[in-house]
Amino acid sequence: MSERPVIEFIDLKAQRQHIGKAMDDAVLKVVHDGNYILGEQVQQFETGLAGFCGAKHAIGVANGTDALILVLEALGVGPGDAVICPSFTFAATAEVVAWMGATPIFAEIDEATYNIDPKGLAAALDTARKHDLKPRALITVDLFGQACDYDPIEAFCKHNDLVLIADSAQGYGARYKGRVAGAIGDFATTSFFPAKPLGCYGDGGAILTDSDEHTALILSLRFHGKGSYKYDNVRIGVNSRLDTLQAAVLIEKLKVYAEEIEKRQLVAQRYTEALKDLVTTPYVMPNCVSTFAQYTIRVDADRRDAFQAALKAKGVPTTVYYPKPLHQQTAYKHFPVAGNGLPISERVAREVVALPMHPYLDEATQDYIIEAVRNALAPARGSAVA
Repeated sequence: MSERPVIEFIDLKAQRQHIGKAMDDAVLKVVHDGNYILGEQVQQFETGLAGFCGAKHAIGVANGTDALILVLEALGVGPGDAVICPSFTFAATAEVVAWMGATPIFAEIDEATYNIDPKGLAAALDTARKHDLKPRALITVDLFGQACDYDPIEAFCKHNDLVLIADSAQGYGARYKGRVAGAIGDFATTSFFPAKPLGCYGDGGAILTDSDEHTALILSLRFHGKGSYKYDNVRIGVNSRLDTLQAAVLIEKLKVYAEEIEKRQLVAQRYTEALKDLVTTPYVMPNCVSTFAQYTIRVDADRRDAFQAALKAKGVPTTVYYPKPLHQQTAYKHFPVAGNGLPISERVAREVVALPMHPYLDEATQDYIIEAVRNALAPARGSAVA
């Protein structure tokens, strides 16, 4: 094996070096100006974020979880309501529904894309009604950077009067048949957690929508229910604003974001070409572009721990997103599950492993990772092949 490099799972330091002095200048301007809360950079970034994907409005908030909560709050979702969502996702997707007093209905995923399966939505709707709940919304998750199959999903939501909320925390900027994630759905939300493809230097999030009415409402909700001025509180709200410092960071990162998505494609293509004979590699739907927030492969469940240990011994970090579906977790296992269970979600959770992925992963390091993966899997050739 070639000489062992130092490998970061996500290399934010390399990105920082690429952006260079522009980042220093942007941060120092905020410090010197002293406008730390809703400074001019926040609106500037919101304009750029909306423009990048083609949404009419973008609203910066404190984090991606708050983004989902504020959308549900603006819709008046609460007790007696049902919101359909996948189980194979991060906890925040269902957490926000339960936090509002509503009931998450867990739906099955498509085994190829790991995103919610449009064919399973009818069963989820039936499950909600059997529990005497009013179906209000569907939260999709653009998992690992790929947009969901939105044509049939949008048709389903329209037919059943459901609000479509696209959680694009991992997939903001992904392309779906000529459209861009962030401008798909009645609302889209995203997170700027540092590990996300478009991340800041702390917490941050945003809501994107074409609705003028809901934009005005959410702008009020994020600032303590503010009315015409700061001390005119016309509704119960929260404190959830994107910091000016984070907005300044994100302005600079957005400038290189399209370039970074392209670079992620090249890394993913090299991985796939080198590993597709050994493992299940990511599937991207036709006429779509993933942001490759993660590069997730699948290995036999009974070998995953040993596989990760072998890579760790070679200095290759890996992560499992996500080891247990939400419907099997203590906090969520009492919520309804669509149909006759979620066997695909459960199986995928036992097999997935994410490899290092970021735009600045050089070819020599990629080759080292590929060699380490092939060596770790060599005894199990012939299993879990795409």
